[in-house]
Amino acid sequence: MRSLPALAALGALALAVGCATAPPAPSADTAAAPPGFGTGATPEYDAAAVRALAVTDADLAPGWHVTLMQPGQNDISSPPETADVPACQPVLDALTPSKGAAGPLAEADLDIARAGDGPAALYTAILAFRPGRAVAVHTGLDRVLEHCRAFTSTAGRHRLARVDTPTPEGADAATAFTLTDETGGTTIAQRALVARSGDVLAVFTTLDATGRPAPEPDRGVVRAQLAKLKAR
Repeated sequence: MRSLPALAALGALALAVGCATAPPAPSADTAAAPPGFGTGATPEYDAAAVRALAVTDADLAPGWHVTLMQPGQNDISSPPETADVPACQPVLDALTPSKGAAGPLAEADLDIARAGDGPAALYTAILAFRPGRAVAVHTGLDRVLEHCRAFTSTAGRHRLARVDTPTPEGADAATAFTLTDETGGTTIAQRALVARSGDVLAVFTTLDATGRPAPEPDRGVVRAQLAKLKAR
């Protein structure tokens, strides 16, 4: 059985490590509005606009089902922890996702599952940012992955590894990585693909708790979601 909180935590990690190492967000009075999402000085990505960017059952192959998670359903919190490797501290900080100007303007969280194929299921987060902010967050994520490989905290030992991946069709850039939690008797492996399309990040996450590597996010789902973002 999948753990949605665990999947959500990895999505939060992708966002928070990027925000923690990215330059400050531009002020609202200097940011231009994204095309098609409001006019004037302040971008107007809102919950409804971002939900409209998310795939539905009709966008996917037969057998796939998309569930829109309710706001707050993926919130994760934990006591503060300290990593023994300073470069890895943003990974632990990610358990309390960034809010305010550094974070997204709006977000939609999806649980995407295929009938009879539990391991293929994935958690997907669609994150809309102020102009230029998605690039900075994605660059920050790459920076953390360059310097953080393994670390220990009070909760246990973790391994973080970048996965070579081509940039999928429809994305401007993409980064893939795995996070393995070796705490306790069960090794939990998570895998994420973070794809940027303009000012939107799409984070696709899978999980395995059976001792095997987490599977690659389904390419058909990734392709369908990025096509919808590109068409906006």
